[in-house]
Amino acid sequence: MFNEVYDVIVVGAGHAGSEAAAAAANMGSKTLLITMNLQNIAQMSCNPAMGGIAKGQIVREIDALGGYSGIVSDTSAIQFKMLNKSKGPAMWSPRVQSDRMRFAEDWRLLLENTKNLDFYQEMVSGLLVENHKVVGVKTSLGIEVKAKTVVLTNGTFLNGLIHIGDKNFGGGRAGERAATGITEQLVNLGFESGRMKTGTPPRVDGRSLDFSKMIEQPGDEIPEKFSYLDTTKPLTEQRSCHMSYTSELVHGLLREGFDRSPMFNGRIKSVGPRYCPSIEDKINRFADKDRHQLFVEPEGWNTCEYYINGFSTSLPEDVQFKALRSVVGFENVKFFRPGYAIEYDYFPPTQLKHTLETKLVEGLYFAGQINGTTGYEEAASQGLMAGINASLKVQEKEAFTLQRDEAYIGVLIDDLITKGTEEPYRMFTSRAEYRTLLRQDNADFRLTTKGYDLGLASEKRLKRMEEKQSQSDAFVQFFRNTSVTPEEANPVLESKNSSPVKQQDKMFKLYARPNITIDDVRQFEAVEDYIQSHNLDREVIEQTEIQVKYAGYIEKEKNNADKLNRLENLKIPSGFDYSKLKSMSIEARQKLNKIQPVTISQASRISGVSPNDISVLLVYLGR
Repeated sequence: MFNEVYDVIVVGAGHAGSEAAAAAANMGSKTLLITMNLQNIAQMSCNPAMGGIAKGQIVREIDALGGYSGIVSDTSAIQFKMLNKSKGPAMWSPRVQSDRMRFAEDWRLLLENTKNLDFYQEMVSGLLVENHKVVGVKTSLGIEVKAKTVVLTNGTFLNGLIHIGDKNFGGGRAGERAATGITEQLVNLGFESGRMKTGTPPRVDGRSLDFSKMIEQPGDEIPEKFSYLDTTKPLTEQRSCHMSYTSELVHGLLREGFDRSPMFNGRIKSVGPRYCPSIEDKINRFADKDRHQLFVEPEGWNTCEYYINGFSTSLPEDVQFKALRSVVGFENVKFFRPGYAIEYDYFPPTQLKHTLETKLVEGLYFAGQINGTTGYEEAASQGLMAGINASLKVQEKEAFTLQRDEAYIGVLIDDLITKGTEEPYRMFTSRAEYRTLLRQDNADFRLTTKGYDLGLASEKRLKRMEEKQSQSDAFVQFFRNTSVTPEEANPVLESKNSSPVKQQDKMFKLYARPNITIDDVRQFEAVEDYIQSHNLDREVIEQTEIQVKYAGYIEKEKNNADKLNRLENLKIPSGFDYSKLKSMSIEARQKLNKIQPVTISQASRISGVSPNDISVLLVYLGR
């Protein structure tokens, strides 16, 4: 049946698997995507949304490299919001509310129109491994498919166990069976595994809700989009979300079910996501709070199904129902499906290289929740990187990695393989020490050339980025070179309670003032003439404003990154034995021997390794 040897087999077709398959195939590798149900490609298992704080930056990075998540987010969006706009641009994060069914359909159609990509519906029950090298996979029907590399993106399916109150049953998602066999084989091969938990809220019938009692949450007045390509367009109409609150009454009704909660009666033993706790966890941990926000999110343009963000739960369905009916606007709520928790296997990511290839089995890559992460965006970015590196390995080309000052994707992967994670990992802007450099607006400047060199980003995408960069650079230079008189400047400055000038000054200096915006400087005739004559679009104008206002911060962060990157160039010999460094702490020796960092910089980021330990290592390597 499968006579050929594939370059890359991707197991699982969630967000990680879809990006991995697309990347490998678009780079010219003969790729097979195997999943348990082809109808559920890129299924949004939890909330119908993409992006958000730091996650929006990741989607932009995937798009800049030539991945598909940004394009699909645009084509299936029903609402767009730029979050954190009241803060500096390093914190701005794009987010879309998605049409769940259209999102999956658009992903599938994109994949079906990707050359070099085959599909097969079956459960992969094991790997074919010879001499510590993967050579293919085996399905539950006993079919063997040979491959040069394999990418595992199993999501929550590995020995998945679903909990609703005191009931539990095997499953990778509600209505879908769990995947078995792979964990046991990997453990036999020497891998360390663990268990994690995540959860999801009830979905309800919007026709049974009273939105007049809730607070409307509309999208942005002038919506933007994710993809840097001009093939997708911003929304011209949007659907609103709504907000309501729990209450002391709701909390009391939920507490009545605590004795039947798998979280509190010991049935669930694994760790859940700290930053997306269940409603029962919230009212238990934050007992002083008398209410919690609930976001009521539509699942699409035309469906009446709604997702109740903030009400994730594994309590018995009768407790969920009774408590939710006591929320304002939910008095007559009807359930489509109850919330549930799911436990699943993962593999501590310190067992991976920066390429996401496993250290124990050559040619085997892990991406997504199998690495202990949570979130579509984190999974998609890992899938993209695993797919890229699996393809490069087959082509016998140099591996592709991203540094912490180059992308949030670089921060994510470095955190995982260097520090590991004992709870579902979620990206935040605070995890990135160079977040002023890693903004959502400049992901194309940072990454599109790299994507083009890999064969992922098109020439059209590259030329669009280069044109935007040259236009914004020229506009910044215009502000540096052009002067403005006190007669022209002062009326604008005084209208903004900004100190007037006494002599002619460069526009750059005035524009850099915190309270002066593009709308203010456009009152200067020369600025408006420049914008009109050069036909500058919103992206170029926004990019210029950031470069002017944050020039000092950006330069300082670049200098800091350059200093630390010198340590990235100090390589540690492969297989280095740290046990001989007796001057180093025992904990550092143990951690370093286990993780085997590639550079001094990576070694310095490992938990338990002190600056003194790094000094010892530098002295030894200097000899």
